[in-house]
Order: sequence, then structure tokens, then C-alpha cells
Amino acid sequence: MIQETISSNNAPIAVGPYSPAVRAGDFIYISGQLPIDPTTGQLVSDDIRIQTEQVLKNIEALLAEAGLNMSYVLKTTVFVKNMEEFAAMNEVYARFFQKPFPARSAVAVKDIAFNAKVEIEAFAMDTRALEVLCAEDGCHTCDDYCCETKLDIQ
Repeated sequence: MIQETISSNNAPIAVGPYSPAVRAGDFIYISGQLPIDPTTGQLVSDDIRIQTEQVLKNIEALLAEAGLNMSYVLKTTVFVKNMEEFAAMNEVYARFFQKPFPARSAVAVKDIAFNAKVEIEAFAMDTRALEVLCAEDGCHTCDDYCCETKLDIQ
């Protein structure tokens, strides 16, 4: 299988045997991102709001390396250390996504690396080629049946 590692100077480096993100075809898999400042390599704060913002900025940076933005995210998984802080995390999370929102799972976990309060992984799909095809065919959304039937997906 052909895959490409994605990393960014604006996101933390991998601290183990994994890639920050991987592209396989049109799919982008972003490893769980921690609230690490990529310039210092340190946890940004003890505040879950600030941590969540940094995590999502790290995801944005990895998507940008792939030429994408947050609108291409289809699914996230949020790991929080304390569900009592879920609302505060969710408040920040909501600023990074617009409708249609990605699917999401959220779970409480006992511990997160670096004693972080939140970690988020994401799955995105690069649909830019499909968007161009739909635009050329006169479709206005990729949900149109005419676009789906003209594609030769293998």
C-alpha cells in the first residue's frame, strides 16, 4: 500500500514509533494530538480550554500540510481525562468546526500522555478532486446523484 507520512513544523513531532499523520489515497489519518506547543515541546497549560485549542491547532497544521482544512474532517475521537471538563472542551471544539459537523466519539480515560487533559485524533478525506469534477459537471453539491453515477470508483 502506498502511504505518505505527514508532519509539520507547526505541530509536535512524533515521540514514538508512529507518524503524526498518514495519507493513504484520499484518506488522512491524524494520530492523537496532545496540547503540546510545537516550538517548545511542552504542554501549553493546565487549562482544558487552552489545551483543546492547541490540540486543534496541531490538527489544523497537519491538515494544512496535506493542503486541507478542518472542513475535510469526517470523524474525530476525543479523549478527556475528566468528563466534568467536557463542556469546557466542547466550547472550544465547536469554534473549530462548522456544519456539517464531523462525526465524533468522546470517552473519558484514566491517563493521557504528558498528564494532558485532552487528546484528539481525526480522520479526514481529501475530496478536492471530486469537488472539481462536480463543478465541471455543473453539480452544486457532491451529494447529487449525477456526480455519484459519473464517477468510476474502483
